[in-house]
Parts: sequence; C-alpha cells; structure tokens
Amino acid sequence: MEIVERLTQFGLTRHEAVIYLTLLAEGDLNGYEVAKTTGISRSNAYTSLASLVEKGGAYVIEEATIRYTPVAISEFCDNKIRKLQAARQELIDTIPRKRDTVEGYITIKGEGNILNKLRNMILEARERVYISVPGQILETVTPDIKAAVDRGIKMVIITNGAWVLSGTIIHRSDQPLQQIRLIADSTNVLTGDINNGEYSTCLYSRKQNLVDLFKDAMKNEIKLIEMTKGNQ
Repeated sequence: MEIVERLTQFGLTRHEAVIYLTLLAEGDLNGYEVAKTTGISRSNAYTSLASLVEKGGAYVIEEATIRYTPVAISEFCDNKIRKLQAARQELIDTIPRKRDTVEGYITIKGEGNILNKLRNMILEARERVYISVPGQILETVTPDIKAAVDRGIKMVIITNGAWVLSGTIIHRSDQPLQQIRLIADSTNVLTGDINNGEYSTCLYSRKQNLVDLFKDAMKNEIKLIEMTKGNQ
C-alpha cells in the first residue's frame, strides 16, 4: 500500500497505480487480464489503462488483442520530474510577485511542512546558517547542508549527535535537544517542535527582534558548550 501511495504522488490514481504495479510484476497484459488480476471491474480497468498510457506509465502494443506494457519505473519518474521542473520554472516566471515581504509571525504545522521549510531556508541562504537540531533531524537534512556548504555558506551546527561534515562548525551538546532552531543570514528564524508528527508546530519569522533574540540565545548556548567541554 505504501508503494501505491508513493505512485499517487506522481499523478496516478489508486487504480492506475495498482494496474501499473501489476504490469511491472506480470509483464504485458490485455485489459481483461488486468481486470482479472487486479480485481478491478473491466470498465474501470480499461478506463484506467487508457489514462495510465496518457500519463506515461504504459505503452500500447498493437496486436490482434491490444496489450499494455509498463514503462520502466526510473523512466516514468524521471519523465514526471522533468515535467514538474518545467512547470515549476514557468510558474516562477509568470506568477504575480508579492508586494511586500511578510514581517509577522507565521505558524507552520506538520512535520513534513516544517522539514520542507527547514530545507528551503538552508538552500536559500546566501551567507550563513546557524542551526540547532537533534541528531536524527540533522541526518534528514544532510544533503541540503552539504549543498549549502558547497556553495560557500558558513554552517554552524549545534547537535547532540555524533555528526561530522567537512566545512561545517559543529558544537556537540551533551543535553538532549527537543526543539529545532535555525537562523539564516541573520534575517529569518525558524523555531519549534518537530517530534509530534502532524501535530508538530514551528514559528517562522523575519522580525528582527526575534532574530536578534535567537542569535544571542544560540551564541550563549555555544559558549556554554565550549565552557563545559573545557572543564572536562
């Protein structure tokens, strides 16, 4: 079922996803065979097969009986990603621009949405990033941190994990970290909890007073870590 859900993220309906997986597993099939194998009604199977072909998940084999052959999963996904990238660029080029930058306090809910904001702040940083996160979250955003470091971004990390990456400055805390905090370019901050799944909540803001507050808090935390290590 998890694979079906992932395929729906690439634009397939659940019926289309089930049929696509069946074609990958069984090989070339006609509409009757698809319906019989999947348990989907014949009318829905033929409709879904036609749609699957239109969406690039299968090809038609013209024989006495029309059969369907699956497109390789890597090819199908790559084609979808290229199409989405083209659509993304078109949207960026044509969508109306915001008149003013939001200066208030924005609540971001849900682990997935928070991680996306975390990643985007890292990837969009121009000069430096200060980030305090638990080790397991750090592992999740490692590719984004590497990309930022490769662009010459100063990366200062506070974590409780045994994490090493060339080009970063790491301060290891002996205390468990319960929240995430990120400051990018001394202009925007993200802080909050990410351990409660869809109930996780974070605050995002470009308010300079909040940014300054968290900058001072993270600097003091770094000093405390260094003092603690020095006394051991």
